[in-house]
Amino acid sequence: EAAARMCANLGHLALPIVDKESRLVGVLTIDDAAKILQHEETEDAARQGGVEPLRRSYFATPLRRLVSTRVVWLLVLAIGATLTVQVLSIFEATLAQVTVLALFVPLLIGTGGNTGNQAATTITRALALGDVLPRDVWKVLLRELVVGAGLGTLLGLIGGVVTALVYEPHIGLIIGITLFAVCSMAATVGGIMPIVAHALRVDPAVFSNPFITTFVDAAGLIIYFLVAQAVLGI
Repeated sequence: EAAARMCANLGHLALPIVDKESRLVGVLTIDDAAKILQHEETEDAARQGGVEPLRRSYFATPLRRLVSTRVVWLLVLAIGATLTVQVLSIFEATLAQVTVLALFVPLLIGTGGNTGNQAATTITRALALGDVLPRDVWKVLLRELVVGAGLGTLLGLIGGVVTALVYEPHIGLIIGITLFAVCSMAATVGGIMPIVAHALRVDPAVFSNPFITTFVDAAGLIIYFLVAQAVLGI
């Protein structure tokens, strides 16, 4: 993939392939490079969506193969989702006292998951293009933290004001603070996870959307209920 991307970026019709003694052993043509890049991008897109890539066209793939490419990821994500259930059970007393908090759980975990996925997709693509290197992890962390804080500020203001008008001011304050914190956390985690995966020699696409969503869901709920307890004094 690296050689194919180099060939495409340089605009060459072919690249020589040599051994350790610089003897010519083959040629990588631009046509070969294009096929390799198409295959890799298809594979990354599939794994970011939580499925294994298909090796043939959709209609030519047997139904049992379609099931097998998806079921493993669903089982893994279902097991990961038990973290979210566990968090809800821990803060069950808080929900019992202020039941309106339960209404905003889908909003908050959905926003956090989407924010993390956006960051992960951006960094995964940047890694593939060579725009980001593993040594840039701290730069990416700081950059995504700022981006997440900016997104959280905008969404928190909008969500907090609307919630305060519809429900109560203290509920709006909880939602506003939580959106800010969740977006900041999700963007940071989503940004550095692909780099960590790359450093561990694991496909960054595998570590991207599915696992980040699971982690951010659980962490986002913890932040939400801690903020609620602090604001409401319960």
